Amino acid sequence: MKAKLQLALDFVELERAINIAKEAENFVDMLEVGTPLIKSEGMNAVRKFRKDFPDKEICADMKTMDVGRTEVEMAAKAGADIVGILGASDYSMLFECLKAGRNYGCKIMVDMLNVENLMEKAKKIQEFAPEAYICVHLGIDQQMKGMKISQEVEKLAKAGINNIAVAGGINSENVGELAKFCTLIIVGAAITKSRNVAESAGKLKEAIEKEISIKSEFRKASSEDEILEIFKKVSTANISDAMHRAQVMNDIKPFKPGMKVIGKAFTVRTFSGDWAKAVESINKAKAGNVIVIDANGKSPAVWGELATLSCIQKGIKGVVIDGAIRDIKEISKLNFPAFVKLITSNAGEPKGFGELDVKISCGGVDVRPGDYIIGDDDGVIVVPEEDAIEVANRALDVYEKEDRIKEEIGNKSTLASVAEIEKWESCKR
Repeated sequence: MKAKLQLALDFVELERAINIAKEAENFVDMLEVGTPLIKSEGMNAVRKFRKDFPDKEICADMKTMDVGRTEVEMAAKAGADIVGILGASDYSMLFECLKAGRNYGCKIMVDMLNVENLMEKAKKIQEFAPEAYICVHLGIDQQMKGMKISQEVEKLAKAGINNIAVAGGINSENVGELAKFCTLIIVGAAITKSRNVAESAGKLKEAIEKEISIKSEFRKASSEDEILEIFKKVSTANISDAMHRAQVMNDIKPFKPGMKVIGKAFTVRTFSGDWAKAVESINKAKAGNVIVIDANGKSPAVWGELATLSCIQKGIKGVVIDGAIRDIKEISKLNFPAFVKLITSNAGEPKGFGELDVKISCGGVDVRPGDYIIGDDDGVIVVPEEDAIEVANRALDVYEKEDRIKEEIGNKSTLASVAEIEKWESCKR
């Protein structure tokens, strides 16, 4: 028997969730009222799904960890066929939920997110309630850090565990292999972020039924090359949102529109006008680096055409200067990405004061050697090297969600309507 496909609707807006479910319903077997939606709309969301999709199995992802009997009863009476609880709970709570599920006529899905003794717990749950789903789950925050669905699914299947569900980071490329071991495949973002929901759901369904891999546009970064590819795709605005509205460098912009730069920082600290260290850095930096210069945010210039030509010879990706540049007519012809605070005609003398490859402040933002530098028409942002995988994945998530919202706005709506802005204005005192 082929694995079923469940669509996870992790929205806070009920209308958006319903609309996307309607687009996908011909290709999915089950619909999940996601935890954010339940927290946003309560059991009304489950009732609405039950009413609008009478022929679909409805899962209420309650993520229950306490008061199990009450929450299972609530969800079941609202119309849920399956209720999701957390496997990290103690056995008394788990078994109480399983008993309540039998009493109220719904199945229980035990979400094994962050459960360390997964095999032991899965066996005890199956022994007590063979009908329960055991869900191997890689959480969204874990996915953002580049983690992938583990081999636990195959281990559970080979150990004789039945009714295995799997969730987290699933797309049409990896779902075919997972389908060999699972009863239920739970997919969210690879469908809900698509401009064409029906097409994406159809690809996933085909990959499950044929147990094959189909190329997907929805991937997560886990290597440096993948990080760079994502940073090429997303904007500095996307990255800022991903970093909780992180600050870009103050007053530093491309000297002409349309420039973009991505690379790891090679840093320079110097005095305004003293271009010796700036030029020396070109010999020290590696191909692919972005040279970032703290020149006190003042004139005279520390950079010009000859330094730019040298960078092109070395394969340097660009320069960011908290200070001044000159020769912009010539540099413009070279199409070399330069992001600067000031443009001037005069340079200073190469006295050699300063340091290379040290922590600096550029435009009010700290930059360390090896940090990722991304610049575009909106400005320049810094991503700490150790956070790059997570930030890249979160920025891509922002980009993909905005892409989906553009599609919904294009269907004669507005941002305020799609995102229910008025409803979600802050109510803090």
